[in-house]
Amino acid sequence: MTESISLKKLDTGTLIACCLAVAAAQLCITVPSPINGNIQAAFGASGSQVAWVTSAFILPTAILELNFGVVGDLFGRKRLLVLGGFILALGELLNATSQNITMLWIGQALAGVGAAALFPSSLAVIAAATPGEKDRAKAVSIWALSISLASAAGPLSSGVLATVADFRWAFVPPVVLGLAVGVTCWFLVTDSKAPEGRSLDWPGQISIAVGLTALLWGIIEGGERGWGSPAIVGSLSLAAVALIGFFLAEKRSASPMFNLDLLKIPSFAAAAVVALAGMFGFIGTAYCVSIRLGAVMHLSALRAGMPFVILQLIPLLLAPVLSKMLTRVEPRWLLMGGLLPMAAGQFWIAALPITTTSLAAFIGPVLLLGVGFICVVSSLTSAAVNAVPINMTGMASGATSLVREFGQALGPAVISTVAMSAASGVLVGKLSGADAGMEAAAGPLAVVNAGSDSARAAAQTALGHGMAVGVVICGCASLLGAVVTLLLVRKNTARSAVGADEPTIQTASA
Repeated sequence: MTESISLKKLDTGTLIACCLAVAAAQLCITVPSPINGNIQAAFGASGSQVAWVTSAFILPTAILELNFGVVGDLFGRKRLLVLGGFILALGELLNATSQNITMLWIGQALAGVGAAALFPSSLAVIAAATPGEKDRAKAVSIWALSISLASAAGPLSSGVLATVADFRWAFVPPVVLGLAVGVTCWFLVTDSKAPEGRSLDWPGQISIAVGLTALLWGIIEGGERGWGSPAIVGSLSLAAVALIGFFLAEKRSASPMFNLDLLKIPSFAAAAVVALAGMFGFIGTAYCVSIRLGAVMHLSALRAGMPFVILQLIPLLLAPVLSKMLTRVEPRWLLMGGLLPMAAGQFWIAALPITTTSLAAFIGPVLLLGVGFICVVSSLTSAAVNAVPINMTGMASGATSLVREFGQALGPAVISTVAMSAASGVLVGKLSGADAGMEAAAGPLAVVNAGSDSARAAAQTALGHGMAVGVVICGCASLLGAVVTLLLVRKNTARSAVGADEPTIQTASA
């Protein structure tokens, strides 16, 4: 594929702008973590409603990234970066002024659309401007470091702001960053595009969007509405039909978002399963920790956010070591070396009593989670890309990114449903009068915040049980990923000729 770019070497201004763009997008993902308790208290939200705060952002990011990569190829990546920055800022402005949980969901979803434009476009601009392998590796490592810095800054800034002011102030820095991205990219980015052989896959995009949205909605709402309710049955049925439609559309498309032949490669299929299971477990665990420290134990947003700061600082410490290991160690072993510590950390957190609020008690499991997470994330794309033909590496990277981010959206959805259902089960027969009515109407989180003293104590114990069950499921997901990795992920020494006539796609998010 021919790249259209005016420079053969990446200039400093373009690199700075692209790093700022991906940092802004990543920071927005981590901002809600310490303030879930504040959101729940301010809006009287149920567990499923709080789960939607994270999922509403990640879902559009996941389902739009692949096609936004194509849009950038066709019309220029600079335009997409500028537009993405302003859309991100607009969504975060809605968050900062939200008066109810619905408005917050809308703001998160809009910001997620902006992030979907920033992630692939920023990486594609860097790749297009660095034809040399060493230069590209150095630039991409700086790009990845920006993600790590933003991941640590997000929970720290939101925790501080929500502690000293209203929690809505936590969304103000992302507004400023989004505007800065739009302006900086407009003035500094050297544009590039690669329209040859590219076209938008509308049937594939629409069907995957409908399918994943309906699936996520059905899972999140199923615990509260009842799995046999017409709305839930209809939602899950729509998801099944739409996802089947996606596979049929991709099979018939002349320029598919996803070449189904990739699924015939065991190592790639295994990497996709690991991406889904690993990110499901990681974000599901983060959701449980956030809820237990904020909404259940009522710690300040700053204290509730400290485990996440520690968690996200670990990649910065390990970055120099991992960059060398990625070139010397097979992705298979790095994945195993990440999933097993993650599982250990998750089972450790599940064993902590709900009344545990000391940061020292969380340092051990959080360190295991952080080490495991960075090993998994850094090696997932390599495992997927190394398994496929060279000319399909972009598509493999993009597809893995989509599955990984949907796993992140699925984590809070499933774990919230499981945890709240388990907690409600424990409370059966233990509440009476107004407390029982409150639990029936709004769930155990409402009782632990507004019930009588005895009801609060019972709800706290019940939620401790529910959260433990949820985190154990997360640990099992990590173990599943480790087993799949051990059995199926292999180094591909001879790139197969599957899909040899497919164009390379260079715009997918890493």
